[in-house]
Amino acid sequence: MEKLTAVSGILFLIADIFAIASLAHPEWIITDVAGHMRLGLTQHCQRIYGRPEICMFPRLSLVWMLTFILICSGIICLTVTCSLQFLSHWKRKTIKYARWIAFSAMMLFCLAAVIFPIGFAIDEIGGQPYKLPNQIQVGSSYVLFILSIFFTVISELFAGKVCLPMF
Repeated sequence: MEKLTAVSGILFLIADIFAIASLAHPEWIITDVAGHMRLGLTQHCQRIYGRPEICMFPRLSLVWMLTFILICSGIICLTVTCSLQFLSHWKRKTIKYARWIAFSAMMLFCLAAVIFPIGFAIDEIGGQPYKLPNQIQVGSSYVLFILSIFFTVISELFAGKVCLPMF
């Protein structure tokens, strides 16, 4: 069982790192129309016709602000989960709480993934909810976020195998 706990803890840590990295880079939405523009939840960067890139902190729409809050809450839950997984080496009962907190993180991340595309209708993008214009695409930060959801789900399955005998 200790091996499953270690695997679960490592996967939770990887998911946490991916989620933090997705917020740190402004590449949620990218486009090369009229220069190069990268939109993120924490920064918007734009380079117009070879000039130096300008990055600024955006005034987020309500939808993207909610997405940011949900992701930050999920990151906090994953960090607490990693700590509880580590503590479970000495106190076995903490693994049960880690599983439920990780489940909360998974739900927060999934909710953020559903809410984020509603923000495609902002002026900078010019799309519709859940539909990006043809010349605009999702970037590597969004892919990292989706990977963090994937690793959280897989980790939750491993944590479920660890907790199964306790019920």
